[in-house]
Amino acid sequence: MQIGIYTFGEAGTDSISGNSISPSQRLRDLVEEIVLADQVGLDMFGLGEHHRADYAVSSPVVALAAAATQTKNIRLSSAVTVLSSDDPIRVFQQFSTLDNLTQGRAEIMVGRGAFVESFPLFGHNLDDYDTLFAEKLQLLMAVNEAEHFSWPGTKHIAAVDHRGVYPRPFQDKLPIWLAVGGTPQSAVRAGTLGLPLALGIIGGEPARFKPLFDLYRNAATKAGHDPAKLETSLNVHGFVAETSQKARDIYSGPHNEVMTRLGAERGWPPATRAQFDASCRPTGALFVGDPAELTDKILAHHEIFGFTRITIQMAVGILDHKELMNAIEILGTRVAPEVRKALGPQ
Repeated sequence: MQIGIYTFGEAGTDSISGNSISPSQRLRDLVEEIVLADQVGLDMFGLGEHHRADYAVSSPVVALAAAATQTKNIRLSSAVTVLSSDDPIRVFQQFSTLDNLTQGRAEIMVGRGAFVESFPLFGHNLDDYDTLFAEKLQLLMAVNEAEHFSWPGTKHIAAVDHRGVYPRPFQDKLPIWLAVGGTPQSAVRAGTLGLPLALGIIGGEPARFKPLFDLYRNAATKAGHDPAKLETSLNVHGFVAETSQKARDIYSGPHNEVMTRLGAERGWPPATRAQFDASCRPTGALFVGDPAELTDKILAHHEIFGFTRITIQMAVGILDHKELMNAIEILGTRVAPEVRKALGPQ
């Protein structure tokens, strides 16, 4: 099983602690984090796309490219690319370029986007939220499938008559993951198309999302795909330190500041430390604790879901870079080896 990290590259100032980081510093720190994750044997590093003042990464592929030639083994992915408001041909070209730089370690994780700032920014209507994604995903898959492609012309995409798209990836094809946030229709879409599924969980008990994996695998079977050959990922919030108390103390403040701030925009109640601690329990959504706790929680949820990858968002909010680097090292040298040992050859 693969174990990885993803982040949105938070920047700005924590309204509670007063800690601050510029986009320039955050991006430089990100490169160091990716390089370290590679050195300690983690499998994947993902960067999310946002178009807000509180995030430094609006173009994941550019930041990933900065680390591409400094790494050797780690897979580099968006987490996610907001495909609905982007050009799927350019997305393919950019990640294909990254794939050639890394000699076959690039991936694309696409989603409709939980944040919608990119839609008015790039001239798209939110009423077209679903149809934009459906059309552009089909085009991205078509471009990935063959060097030359034709497109008949659809509501949002002009016709293309047998054109080539370059460069081609170093891999035979770019892995395209479909990220979902709990919508059954999205899980069915991923299974029907035979795409790897990445399920994001930020609240509640993760076990309650298992029916989505069942829907996904059933849809894949009905469409003629072998679900046993399809990769699945659980994408969660989490952090690890030498002790459980230290992990919670480091992560809770920045995490709750972000969730409270976003909650004010979306109608959620403020996040509290009591809620945070409850979510750190074995059945909760937060994968926070010491190495043994995190190992046990990953293995317990692997038993429930049977996923092939878990990715942990370890930088939610303005975290101290040294503490984050320490967490990456612990995840790679103490947690990942124990998880792999327990699961054995897959």
